[in-house]
Amino acid sequence: MDRLPKIALPAIFVIVLVVILISKSAVTIGSGEAGVLYKTFGGGVVTDEPPLGEGFHIVAPWNKVYIYEVRQQEVFEKMNVLSSNGLDIKLDASAWFQPKYAELGKLHQEKGEDYVQRVLLPTIRSAARSVVGRYTPEQLYSSKRDAIQAEIFEETKKIVDDEYIQLNEILVRDVTLPPTIKDAIERKLKQEQESLEYEFRLITADKEAQKQRIEAQGKADANRILSASLNDQILRDKGIEATLKLSESANSKIIVVGGGESGLPIILGNN
Repeated sequence: MDRLPKIALPAIFVIVLVVILISKSAVTIGSGEAGVLYKTFGGGVVTDEPPLGEGFHIVAPWNKVYIYEVRQQEVFEKMNVLSSNGLDIKLDASAWFQPKYAELGKLHQEKGEDYVQRVLLPTIRSAARSVVGRYTPEQLYSSKRDAIQAEIFEETKKIVDDEYIQLNEILVRDVTLPPTIKDAIERKLKQEQESLEYEFRLITADKEAQKQRIEAQGKADANRILSASLNDQILRDKGIEATLKLSESANSKIIVVGGGESGLPIILGNN
């Protein structure tokens, strides 16, 4: 050590100090993340500048960077809510969300890193209780699930939009009714289905009967018209025409003209 130049020790000290400062000042922000800068001697959280983007950044060692995930995330929530008639309903839902990138500093300053627990989930619970309370168990079980999902989304979005949170979707994954209520609803739906099926059969049978009556009336009208148009002279003419055609046949026969009671020919054949 005595042989090293006198400047060597200060240089080594400076290098070590620089390495320490760089290690304390270097911040790497990963994919799908952003950083909120906190200036210890410069007014605290920076809200008037865009957040730090992905990649490597150097900040003053006395400042701090809070890293947030800014890509779309999903949170699950199971809750008990009451229907319009006071029955306890279990609702299983999830939300797709992400913090608003441009307002990330304000989100950190006003809500903090656990903004999901502080803001988003309580809002979803409140909206779900408000919406489900408008419907009966029958509506929740059958036809209104899509409407409930949309209404919860709209009510939640109205609130969290002002809280620097971007809500993308609310998904109602399951609605669980009390077993006795569920069984009663299923029996009612089965009876309604059977009633509709029976009503359809009656309508089909009535249409078939109408069709048969129309066909029978048509045949009756045709026979009546045909009977009204026939007389003895027409019948004799038709008989003579048929006799003439038969006389042209090669089969041996005897034709007696005017031999019948009605004056029609009589055909006597050998075959």
